[in-house]
Amino acid sequence: MSFRTTSSTTAVGTAVDYVEDVSPGSGALPPRAWYASSDAKSLSLNGRWRFRLSATADAEDDSFAEDGYDAGDWAAVTVPGHWVLQGDGAFGSPIYTNHLYPFPVDPPRVPTENPTGDHLRLFDLPPDWPADGGTVLRFDGVESCARVWLNGTDIGEFKGSRLAHEFAVGHLLKTVGNVLAVRVHQWSAGSYLEDQDQWWLPGIFRDVTLLHRPPGSALDFFTHASYDHVTGEGTLRVDSDVDGRVIVPALDIDVRTGEAVTVPVRPWTAETPQLYDGVLATAGESIPLRIGFRTVELADGLIKVNGKPILFKGVNRHEWHPERGRALDLETMREDVLLMKRHNVNAVRTSHYPPHPAFLDLCDEYGLWVIDECDLETHGFVEQAWRDNPVDDDRWTPALLDRAARMVERDKNHPSVVIWSLGNEAGTGRGLTAMAEWIHARDTSRLVHYEGDWNCRDTDMYSRMYAFHEEVDRIGRQLDGGTLKRRELPFILCEYAHAMGNGPGGLADYQRIFEAHERLQGGFVWEWIDHGIRHPELGYAYGGDFGEELHDGNFVCDGLVMPDRTPSPGLVEFKKVIEPVAVEGCGDGTVRITNKQDFAGLSALAFTWSFQADGETVASGTLPVPALAAGESADVKLPEPPADAPAGAETGWTVRAVLAGDTSWAPAGHVVAWGQVPVSARALLSLAATAGAVADGGLITLGPAAFDARTGALRAIGPVEVTGLRLDVWRATTDNDDGAEWQTDARYGERWRKLGLHRMRHRLDAVEAADDGLTVRTRVAPAAGDVGLSTVYRWMSDGSRLRLAVSVTPEGDWTVPLPRLGIRFGLSGADRVTWFGGGPGEAYPDSRTASTVGRWQSTVDRMQTPYVRPQENGARADVRWAELGGLRVEGDPEFWFSARRWTNEQLDAAAHRTDLVPGGTVWVNLDHGQHGIGSQSCGPGPLPQYFLNVAPAEFSFVFTATDRENV
Repeated sequence: MSFRTTSSTTAVGTAVDYVEDVSPGSGALPPRAWYASSDAKSLSLNGRWRFRLSATADAEDDSFAEDGYDAGDWAAVTVPGHWVLQGDGAFGSPIYTNHLYPFPVDPPRVPTENPTGDHLRLFDLPPDWPADGGTVLRFDGVESCARVWLNGTDIGEFKGSRLAHEFAVGHLLKTVGNVLAVRVHQWSAGSYLEDQDQWWLPGIFRDVTLLHRPPGSALDFFTHASYDHVTGEGTLRVDSDVDGRVIVPALDIDVRTGEAVTVPVRPWTAETPQLYDGVLATAGESIPLRIGFRTVELADGLIKVNGKPILFKGVNRHEWHPERGRALDLETMREDVLLMKRHNVNAVRTSHYPPHPAFLDLCDEYGLWVIDECDLETHGFVEQAWRDNPVDDDRWTPALLDRAARMVERDKNHPSVVIWSLGNEAGTGRGLTAMAEWIHARDTSRLVHYEGDWNCRDTDMYSRMYAFHEEVDRIGRQLDGGTLKRRELPFILCEYAHAMGNGPGGLADYQRIFEAHERLQGGFVWEWIDHGIRHPELGYAYGGDFGEELHDGNFVCDGLVMPDRTPSPGLVEFKKVIEPVAVEGCGDGTVRITNKQDFAGLSALAFTWSFQADGETVASGTLPVPALAAGESADVKLPEPPADAPAGAETGWTVRAVLAGDTSWAPAGHVVAWGQVPVSARALLSLAATAGAVADGGLITLGPAAFDARTGALRAIGPVEVTGLRLDVWRATTDNDDGAEWQTDARYGERWRKLGLHRMRHRLDAVEAADDGLTVRTRVAPAAGDVGLSTVYRWMSDGSRLRLAVSVTPEGDWTVPLPRLGIRFGLSGADRVTWFGGGPGEAYPDSRTASTVGRWQSTVDRMQTPYVRPQENGARADVRWAELGGLRVEGDPEFWFSARRWTNEQLDAAAHRTDLVPGGTVWVNLDHGQHGIGSQSCGPGPLPQYFLNVAPAEFSFVFTATDRENV
């Protein structure tokens, strides 16, 4: 198709004052419900658009919107899309800031340097496009301000990036040769209201659609579908701006719009997402309805649905794709929902804006509670102590009300939406009160949330971010004080457990507190996905990788799934922590099964048992469990242990709850919950010293081992060469070790570096060969300080095996815990790994709930967790023994085990995955202890019980050379 347009000569103005106008825009139709019509025609205008980028808002004239303009030499971009993610950098770059505005704070003014993208789309109407009635042009999302022309006529401009805007255009359409021109400005007055923690990404990033509206069609309707948990009946009323009929065949309903009808129904919940298909039939069209009956209320100081308090086991979800940014397709949205359901997540907070409406359809269908959040955040004003904050400036109130209305009206017919949120981190002010009052008046069937309202003046719940465990417990006990109104309201953590890098730790501790106090109704982990941008050299890019003037680094990568949606160990941990069925050993050959769901019984689940000996399953079967109702428990007898279980083996039961049949979100057999019950403990290691140390030239031999006679350093165990064995206390700091910049008193990564734990020196004090073994005495300490660790290595052998006993005695005044404590050494040629202990994935002291004791196999490469910013990862917990590189290592006591193709120091120095270059040596850590993880990249650090405090320690390992062919 030619991009030279023809026919009209309508003049177009050149003013750009609207960019800095605090109003929401002009020309758009009132907001309404989002729905698909069965009868009315629609035409997607997604696809390739002609594109021209200008450096300022008025750098080019507006003649591109006129018929006859030749755009043949323009570039092209894909819509939906962000122009900075297209064109291989020719169209500018993404900018990431957490809360700082990337432009001077001078509301409502924005910089003259204002990247502006002119978009041009030519289209013909389909041959069967009706000539009668009206047509609406719909934009579902444009960042941050757009002006629109159709066939040379200026039809309006709008702000509100993540909100839908429609324009009446039927009178402007032609059969062929329609010219749609859209000018998009990166910065506008609206940008001050959109300071969410995310990439700044301009463009038309959601769908653009032409919708025919037949005469007599409904423009808007509101489905009211409540449920009476006492009678089991639902009451349906559909209000429509055009009279019609509401038909629900499965319920024998056929009533007029506006008329209420009450019938027996099955209610909608996130656990049982019952939807009834219906039709809103008017003279002009039929609109499909998906009706979920449920009642949301604040009762007895609790958030109740269908008469029962609910416990949110939720996540915060930014929309993200590593290549397309916030331009998501339906299958990517579905993938998010399926991953959530498969990991026991039951709720989503749409941080910090309404999602693509199709996502809410999926939440209705599959079952997720939703807090729908308005497209509002003014966090950057905190730098000015909230001076000039738009939410407390009456001039901005119309824009705030417009944003609230566009969210509520668009999404009001979704049963999954149970709470409206006014926005996020916008301080306090009159504008928020106006929003809350409007929402409460418009929709009495849902509750209102806003975290910044600590006194609960405008909200129906007390909400906080990142409150520490102790404070949450006090809140649960109603010992937190506050206003009388607040003390009578339920509490949620709208953000907690910051999932940045390795972590979050402390999830299980939070969940125990949630479940202990009725007032605590759960929380939402921050957040769902790492916002890494796929990059050819860096793997995934984060803040600063595009040369931003201001940025917040990899703080944008703080999700439970990697940028490609691979579940992180944090998501696996969260799944276990929030599992809907608890399995606990009772100590008498029985297990207690508890249904922790709010509504559903256990009929959809089957239970299995397996019996393990030294990590190997030797018997298995099904376990009869009663169909427990929500909240009920039962003690279930396990079978007798198998008579042929190996004598002396460590044994135990594993009980799993699995899907009994296929569901819409997972196949039969999918593991929903599990528990392990130990039976017999492992036998203690025993090794009698029968071989003495023998000096021969520069070597000392001891059983199968050879040592350097001068330094006492281990050189080989049988045919296996060993390098660099020594005490190790350093780990590549995690994002949570490094902490947030405002947590200066407890950022242990910084304190460890200041002390010098990343550059410990090893002083040799003595090498003592004797008839019963070899003793090497050392002192391990950082330069420039007087603290140290007196470390003694005692080696002994029974002729075929080698035992190392390590004793560590602190010296000096240690004021910080250690990152890790154990030994490290290098092996060559190692690849395959087998171990008996916790697995299959990584675990740390406060993130080990999902670690299953068993026998596991992997490779060195697969044992790494590829965090976007490299850091400590890959440790396996409770390891009894491990085999790799021709060695078998047994621990006394159990140990933490990791192996990688680079040193901890190389891992620590890497900024991106591509900085890690495998070497010829596999470095193995056998740790007696690890410091906890916490979530201090934004939330609390590890709880005190997970500190690796400096104290005398003793631990030992037994090494045996194995078959080198299986390395």
